[in-house]
Amino acid sequence: MSMSPTFIPRPRFFIAKRAGNTLHVRSFSHHGLTKAGRPRSLLSSIWTPTGGVSAALRESGHERLIRAGFLRQTLPGAFHLLPLGLRVQRKIEDLLEKHMQSLGASRLSLSSLTTRELWSRSGRLEGLLPELFQFVDRREASLMLSPTHEEEITKLVSKTLHSYRGLPLRLYQMTRKYRDEMRPRRGLTRSREFIMKDLYTFDISPQAAIKTYHEVSKAYRAFFDDLKLRVQVSEASSGHMGGDFSHEFLLVTDTGEDTVAICDQCSRCANGDIVKELSLGSNKGQQDEGEAYEEQKDGKQASKDEEDKDHMNGDQVSGDGSSGTLCPSCNKGPLKLRRALELGHMFSLGTRYSEPLDLRVRTPDGSQEPVPVQMGCYGIGVSRLVGAIAEHMSDKRGLVWPRAIAPFEVVIVPSSPVTPQAVEFYDKLVDHGHMDVVLDDRSETFGWKMQDADLIGYPITVVLGRAWRDGGTCEVQCRSLGVKEDVAVDDMGSYLENLLSQL
Repeated sequence: MSMSPTFIPRPRFFIAKRAGNTLHVRSFSHHGLTKAGRPRSLLSSIWTPTGGVSAALRESGHERLIRAGFLRQTLPGAFHLLPLGLRVQRKIEDLLEKHMQSLGASRLSLSSLTTRELWSRSGRLEGLLPELFQFVDRREASLMLSPTHEEEITKLVSKTLHSYRGLPLRLYQMTRKYRDEMRPRRGLTRSREFIMKDLYTFDISPQAAIKTYHEVSKAYRAFFDDLKLRVQVSEASSGHMGGDFSHEFLLVTDTGEDTVAICDQCSRCANGDIVKELSLGSNKGQQDEGEAYEEQKDGKQASKDEEDKDHMNGDQVSGDGSSGTLCPSCNKGPLKLRRALELGHMFSLGTRYSEPLDLRVRTPDGSQEPVPVQMGCYGIGVSRLVGAIAEHMSDKRGLVWPRAIAPFEVVIVPSSPVTPQAVEFYDKLVDHGHMDVVLDDRSETFGWKMQDADLIGYPITVVLGRAWRDGGTCEVQCRSLGVKEDVAVDDMGSYLENLLSQL
């Protein structure tokens, strides 16, 4: 696939007026601020290396991200995020920030460096050794790049927390993680460097920890609702993370790598042993699914066993079919197998890390012996979400971003070179409310810019064509809602706000 991005220089615009036999030409600048003092977002000022990359016959979401100028691969499993991709990532982070603050969590940033000695103390080193990036510094100290931070956060809190009065404690971060994947693939879905949101919770008792677990689950559901993603919450294995129990947040999709069993009657969802039992059922369809499960399991079980805190890696692939097994929860509906993609994971850790790493506090009853703190950890893959949504929410024309994380909510596409009137239209729209609007002022053809708008996946496109110049109406397009309508300029602000409220 050829990659030679087109660099589009910042255009310079001119106004020509005739007075008698004299033609007066002057240039104008549309860069700067609106009347309300807001900076203008102009595509000529944003590096968007679209073009030069041919569309594949059966284009994946990852390939669309590359063709639309969101990212570029630097080596297998590692990617450069370009300006449009970074805007999407930051909006995901802002949304996560809102929901973490609703839990009363404090944000921090842990070092990416950790030691073999600390991981030996927790008992996880040997099980995860093949996938750890390791190196030796000039003092011959053995260091690693953290694929997860349970050891480091436990060590940090153990040095500062000594009384139950400091509990409950909730700390989170959004940072880069590293894992030496044997077979990095599917772009951001399974990479060697990725961005995670981690929340770590600390409670005095198992009862308090379970209460926290439910509160975080509620916040996670609200986060995915904001993204318009219908996720399934699945019972899951804790793997090398350890702890008492865990749940995954899964997006049911044909491109998923996990297999889950779902009851259509009570919505129970589970993977692991339940799925394996279904996959090895007696009828022919189940035998086929079981063979697919075992075949994939042989090659991917290591990634599940070593999953630990990537939270984002699935392991089995199976068909989408029903079984003869009734749901053990309701005894009404048959469990059905679905492909799914893991987007988040919650672990009730208990004392899995606080015990070996000596995180203990004195209790309210005045007991002389400090007790291990009850811990939980909760992860959402930020970079994986970018890839998952690109894969799941797209059509033949390009990406289709949910409003909450689209690079821009609205793109304005003039059918002719930008004029002061087009800039004035943009300014009024931006100053009308809190819409995130960009003006396509690049010196490309109108047809090219419309195709590019579809490829990039803005929720709403506003066309400034002949009807706008002659009669003051603009064409508004919204692919998600199937809208293509002419709207009067004076009504545009309220019309777009109403449209965006439906996205």
